[in-house]
Amino acid sequence: MPGRTDGLITLGAADALWVDLTAGSAVPTVSGAFTCSPAHARVGYVLLGGHVVTTVRASGGQWSVPEVEVRRAAAELNAVGMDRQDLVRIGPFRGAPRQECNEETPLRWRRRITEELQELGGPERAARREVGRPYHLAGIDWRQMLVEQTRDGAQRTWWLPRAVVRLLDAAEHTETQWLQAARIRQAGAAATEPPSHPRQARDADGRQTTSPEGPTASLRPYNKELEGQLYSVLSRKPGTSRRVAGWACAVCRTAPATVLDHCHEHGYVRAPLCQSCNTQERPDHLYSNDIRVANRYTRLFHTDTDDWLRHWHRCPGCRARTTLPLPHLAAWTAHIACRSLRPTHRAPRGRKPCGVLRVSWTGSQNAPRSCLLTVAVDFCPSGEHRVLARIPYREAAEQFRAWLAETAPAVAAAAGPDRLDGLPAQFRPVIADTSGKDLELF
Repeated sequence: MPGRTDGLITLGAADALWVDLTAGSAVPTVSGAFTCSPAHARVGYVLLGGHVVTTVRASGGQWSVPEVEVRRAAAELNAVGMDRQDLVRIGPFRGAPRQECNEETPLRWRRRITEELQELGGPERAARREVGRPYHLAGIDWRQMLVEQTRDGAQRTWWLPRAVVRLLDAAEHTETQWLQAARIRQAGAAATEPPSHPRQARDADGRQTTSPEGPTASLRPYNKELEGQLYSVLSRKPGTSRRVAGWACAVCRTAPATVLDHCHEHGYVRAPLCQSCNTQERPDHLYSNDIRVANRYTRLFHTDTDDWLRHWHRCPGCRARTTLPLPHLAAWTAHIACRSLRPTHRAPRGRKPCGVLRVSWTGSQNAPRSCLLTVAVDFCPSGEHRVLARIPYREAAEQFRAWLAETAPAVAAAAGPDRLDGLPAQFRPVIADTSGKDLELF
């Protein structure tokens, strides 16, 4: 290979090698991964996906990188599968602080994307950026995957595929670990190997597992340390964010935690989660009292049911009453309790469920007798918009309790109406404002 010397290759050769090796990857990459901003080889490393590639100053003062590390990073990226329809909102969020970004600034990829899009006036102008200076994050061309959605005809939101969000979160965490290790080396402490992106495999159940040398190896598992604490109190304590970052995600257990998930109905902390899992439970459309039940609920209520039920019941309020917060209970009612009511249509391979499920509610869970759930079908191929059922809140809650006892008996056994000690007499109502960072209904 041109530019290769004793296993080291120049930055230009590394750019070409990265593009060549990742040409068939599901995640698009760019040609300036080593030589264009925000990559800055002179700081001692370059991020490629979730992998850190160290840089070396070779003879003559030229910066180079080990070829084997570029190949390893490319192999890890090529192993990533991506569903472009499984999206995670990345911004803009109300009240987010503005950050000046330059080549010396750590990744902080969400803020970098926000700064770039606000500077250029949106994704359309960002896509027309001059060809000579491709903008990327960890060698990934995020512009090709960015999706812009408009709500209520005014507010624009930006979304990326979940697989890309996981990659960039892993890259951000890996960079933090590498910089900490570098500071220790500079201080004269024992040398520390730079961590790499977790090599993920799938066990017999199809769940992802992480090898011991990945970023989560330095993270501690969550063991109910925050159980029973109120989010309104804990979120104001200094150092909470730093403490959360020390845990692995309590649901997937393969990514570093970035947020403190909590029950917005009762106010209790559930557990620290990664950004991807924190958005996994949310519907694709969310209104004040009306949600669209997306395909992701198949994972929440079928494939990974036990994990998610256990997570939701980390809230003492939900666990004591053997129920879910109203939006979750509404989604469960539409997806599970009304499954047999949903009409089907002929399709090339059998029959296909009709349209898209939507569930709305009137009243409040604090006044169960007045709360009514309405399950309907939108976007019917025959042009119909039909109501499937109207279910009172109490009936939906009883159906959920029976289903929980059958589906996740261990979770049901830990719940019950006799565990009300320490719970507040009056719970907070569901907050209708959905424009904030956390989509407050959830």
